[in-house]
Amino acid sequence: MTLARCAVTPHPLADTIVTAQAVDFLSDLHHNFESQRQQLLEDRVFRQQRIDNGELPAFRPETAHIRSGEWTVAPPPADLRDRRTEVTGPVTTEFMIEALNSGAKVFMADFEDATSPTWHNILSGQANVKAAYAGELTTADSHPATLMVRTRAWHLEESHITFESRPVSAALADFGLCFFHNFNTAIESGSGPYFYLPKLEGQRDARLWNQVFDYTEDRFGLQRGTIRATVLVETILAAFEMDEILFELRDHITGLHTGNWDYLFSVAKTFRHNPDFLLPDREQITVMTPFMRAFTELLVSTCHRRHAHAIGGMSGVIPDVENPARTQGALQKVTIDKRREAGDGFDGTRIAVPQIVSTAAAEFDKVLLNRANQVERRRDDVYVTAGDLLSVSSTKGSVSEWGVRKNIRIVIRYLGEWLVGNGAVPIDDHLEDTAMAEVCRAQLWQWRHHQVQLTNGLLLDGELLGRLIAEETELLRTELGDEAWSASRFAEARQLLETLTMTDDYHEFLTTEACRLL
Repeated sequence: MTLARCAVTPHPLADTIVTAQAVDFLSDLHHNFESQRQQLLEDRVFRQQRIDNGELPAFRPETAHIRSGEWTVAPPPADLRDRRTEVTGPVTTEFMIEALNSGAKVFMADFEDATSPTWHNILSGQANVKAAYAGELTTADSHPATLMVRTRAWHLEESHITFESRPVSAALADFGLCFFHNFNTAIESGSGPYFYLPKLEGQRDARLWNQVFDYTEDRFGLQRGTIRATVLVETILAAFEMDEILFELRDHITGLHTGNWDYLFSVAKTFRHNPDFLLPDREQITVMTPFMRAFTELLVSTCHRRHAHAIGGMSGVIPDVENPARTQGALQKVTIDKRREAGDGFDGTRIAVPQIVSTAAAEFDKVLLNRANQVERRRDDVYVTAGDLLSVSSTKGSVSEWGVRKNIRIVIRYLGEWLVGNGAVPIDDHLEDTAMAEVCRAQLWQWRHHQVQLTNGLLLDGELLGRLIAEETELLRTELGDEAWSASRFAEARQLLETLTMTDDYHEFLTTEACRLL
């Protein structure tokens, strides 16, 4: 169908989601902010070229006054004061019902990492969010989780909505449709339009979002700060500009979140040509690894100085209720991790399945007691330098053939499901999303590009990587069986993995390339 200068791919849900009024709003967002978005993306290319030529990130001297200044962000709304447990996951009806009624304080409906962006998934997800705001997915006797929506990132486009043959920003499409259909309902229910913003790389990304929020509030006659957001710190470049991000969004932001797996992906991606930033097997990297520890400590310290919430990393363990012993060790690791986060000063944490809400909550309950958060804990003892954030070369560990094979297996397993519309995939007792596939793919490219020596003495060149990909593909096919293999697109996933890891031209995002196959 065509509305004004907008073309929308036909779908049974399109008439109720991409309405004429909603398109008017999307058109305004597109025409007001698309040129700035494109400039951001161009600037990212130039910055990456400087890093490829040896430049290292640093705390910017021109924003030192922001880092040293005494200022705070706006106080959080009532239903975002206590965020000790946050469930995150796909925007399917079944998962949203389970998550909203899980006992968690917050549910983040994820249009990015946990959702394969088929047109059906995006539209049905918007319909489910609308139903959630209307109270149709929660029980009358429950205390439902506060709903937040994670948009897609600035670099992605929604090709099913075009203006003058140009696709709209996926971030603006997700935000615009969600806001337009739900802001009145959310406000009337005592909540508000709350969002999670992914993959920001610094102050300018935050400034653009703030301009979008200000414009939207003005357009609809809303009080400044009605829209609230939490930023996922998922890139190493953003780690150097957390104060600046908070400052730009100070009327709207409530906190920052540590996106640990995406952060590792960012390290491998950003410093792909620098051998000093080679990462070992993923299993050997923990939040206590020095460069990761520096990141998480700095985030808590920065947030609390500005009266913002610090939200800890995600645990994706899926408990085996029929055989508890199978996942007992993994659940114990969750307990230890959440205990550390609460002790470090985090105000809450994220989990991928509702079944471990109580496990995570128990550790925060012990620390918070009757408090909603621990923002008052300033962590003035934390002192992190640029060198600490960049100390990847000091990471102890090695690269094994087992680690290579496991990365191959995860990418093919996840991507094969993603290509048929599944964005959250159970793999080895964990619910995995795009972040895990991205870090696995980035490591494979990094290891092959630098021909790292494995613990068995072999060099990981293109020939060896190709052989291991072929072997793991066949093992996976045998394990799944012909019916399950045929139901997904694992052969195409294997071909895409080979394409993206065998070239010296690094592709920034796996999903950008995979979208061409949807």
